[in-house]
Amino acid sequence: MNIQYMEVPNNILTGKDLDYLSDMFEWNYGAYKKMKNSVNQVTDQEIITVMEKAADVFDQNLNTVLSTLGGVCNESKS
Repeated sequence: MNIQYMEVPNNILTGKDLDYLSDMFEWNYGAYKKMKNSVNQVTDQEIITVMEKAADVFDQNLNTVLSTLGGVCNESKS
């Protein structure tokens, strides 16, 4: 039996992948909104700084998901 393996996987997303990316986006978007909306209710500057850093991390995660989807969508058009 001769089994051939791909060295680099195809650049495709399955329905399950899209579901997971959608969930990741929703989780991070919800957390981002909570941080941004709650920061105005806090008076301790140290906590505000932590919340702003957390919001930045969630925003970066959102952009990572979007760029993942954009890269796959752009390559499929070629």
